[in-house]
Amino acid sequence: MVVMLIVMPSALLAAGVDDNTQIIALVAIFAALFTIVEYSASSPSLVEFRDAPPFNRVRFSALFATVFCLSVIFRGYESPSAITDAFQASGTQIGATIDFPYSPVRLMVLMMPPDADPAVVQKLRDAAGLSYLISLISIVSFIIMLRLQHWPRRGGAFNVWINLPTFDPTAGGDVVQRLQRDGRINTVLGFLLPFLIPAVLKLISLLGTPIRFDNTHTLIWTVTAWAFLPASILMRGVALSRVAQMIHMQRKRAYERAADDDMQAA
Repeated sequence: MVVMLIVMPSALLAAGVDDNTQIIALVAIFAALFTIVEYSASSPSLVEFRDAPPFNRVRFSALFATVFCLSVIFRGYESPSAITDAFQASGTQIGATIDFPYSPVRLMVLMMPPDADPAVVQKLRDAAGLSYLISLISIVSFIIMLRLQHWPRRGGAFNVWINLPTFDPTAGGDVVQRLQRDGRINTVLGFLLPFLIPAVLKLISLLGTPIRFDNTHTLIWTVTAWAFLPASILMRGVALSRVAQMIHMQRKRAYERAADDDMQAA
């Protein structure tokens, strides 16, 4: 699935002059090997919530759906079909609906230079609107699953060391307070990034080399990263807050049992 995700734009779209098949294949193989190692090792190094589905499944599904939808939309400009026309119509309608003042989609459109090709601006609006909607759906879906399935335990034990390999419980301070703090930071950052990223890209274009959105592959991966990364960070904040709540409740029950045992012993 990881290999399919990475090669999908190149497989669905015509190869351009800047397309490098060997580099794409190398990146796909490396990503696949990394995923296999992370999920098969007894102690992962980077992938969080490995044994707490559906956290990573929701994130990967959102990423896969974003890249697939954008690839199909832009394929319609090269090889139109009934499917591509349907995706293009949906993207245009969603982009126009979400493109209101001060929205993240409007900021992405305003990031373009004044002399930009109107066709490229329209592509960016459609891609940004559809990608942002998919990210919102993924966040809502994860929150619903969290409530309905009693995530992360789901009837079993939750191993903090396996599911949070980058979190050091012995670094100092109360674990619950640190998890709550990290959860709040991730939640706020995930909410603000869709508004901050266009400003950063605009600043880069003014001070350095502007990003060429007339390249379809660049447009797909840039818009995908703009929509997916904030949603992923926000979901991580919700997940960390949930883990902190779970540890707090376990502590509370342990203190209550200890108090009952002391009273019975007395």
